[in-house]
Amino acid sequence: MKYRRFGRTELSVPVFSCGGMRYQYKWQDIGMPEIPVDNQQNLEATIRRSLELGINHIETARFYGSSEVQLGQILPQLDRSSFIFQTKIGPEDDPKKFLANFDRSMELLQLDYVDLLGIHGINNAELLEKTIRPGGCLEVARALQKSGRVRHVGFSTHAPTDIICQTINTNEFDYVNLHWYYINQNNWAAIEAATKHDMGVFIISPTNKGGLLNKPSAKLVELCQPLSPMVFNNLFCLSHPQVHTLSVGASVPSDFDEHIKTLEFLDRAEEVLSPIIQRLEKAAIDKLGENWYRTWRDGLPEHGATPGNINIPTILWLRNLALAYDMEEYGQLRYNLLENGGHWFPGARATDVSKYDLTDCLKDSPHAAKIPAYLEEVDRLLGGEGVKRLSQS
Repeated sequence: MKYRRFGRTELSVPVFSCGGMRYQYKWQDIGMPEIPVDNQQNLEATIRRSLELGINHIETARFYGSSEVQLGQILPQLDRSSFIFQTKIGPEDDPKKFLANFDRSMELLQLDYVDLLGIHGINNAELLEKTIRPGGCLEVARALQKSGRVRHVGFSTHAPTDIICQTINTNEFDYVNLHWYYINQNNWAAIEAATKHDMGVFIISPTNKGGLLNKPSAKLVELCQPLSPMVFNNLFCLSHPQVHTLSVGASVPSDFDEHIKTLEFLDRAEEVLSPIIQRLEKAAIDKLGENWYRTWRDGLPEHGATPGNINIPTILWLRNLALAYDMEEYGQLRYNLLENGGHWFPGARATDVSKYDLTDCLKDSPHAAKIPAYLEEVDRLLGGEGVKRLSQS
């Protein structure tokens, strides 16, 4: 395993982390008597395989269903100095509720302390204010840190880049969990800001949110040769030293196997990546046109400034992926999460585009005349029944 310094925490973290949202039994907060023996055995085998591989950073969150109570059966069996543990607690209006949630996490996990406590889901300005205001959740986290129950405090986010940068620039956090991968590089400015503040950088769900790379399209497989799309994306992320660790949402012990193949290419990442990136860019330009490929995002409004709350940037991005790389399945999952994802994945689908006048909100886009038809195209191509977030299932 390869390790990197996790910013000012000074922790040495593996370049892959064991994410705790896919091996648990249910997304409901249930007790151990309701959990089948074979499921618990699988979870424990997954944790042991992670540690065998040197992936000694394990993370979960309050309200990842039965994850915490199940982890609490194996963690006390392990040498506490042999693993780095992170849990995440969402901000609350009442800081006492935040503390109660943390206490409940610790009770279930059967740990005396966590190495990393993330404020979970600072996804907009309101949640940031709820966190950092005097007497807010950050003060509770700092008190926990002073008491020794928490070693380092960070945050996780699905926010727009400007909100992430605003949060980072408070200089109140030691690390950040955020989205960034080949198909979605919007948050690079936030990674640069985190680097400036010497924060740890943890990439959330590069396999699933990075394109359902555990079951990629045939076209994507072809374009990423000689690597698998999963290994390509891992290598792309880790070729940037500003990135410290990638989450692996393992559901069974063998889920680590393909990821581990990335390690052999780290020392020659640029050499291996360059021809693949060239092929991916050429495929996109051939399908979408170079002018659109280079400028499609220019002048697009945020969903809050769009009639009907339509999330135009996200919808056009999903169109690009579906057309360029045959990523319809990924596009369908993400598109149909709109209107159902709350502040985790905000904005609306393009179901009723024809009833809105988008002229004013698209006035700064060089593609204003084309976009309404493209939005309707996406709804025909990707539209279907609404999709829930995993934690709502």
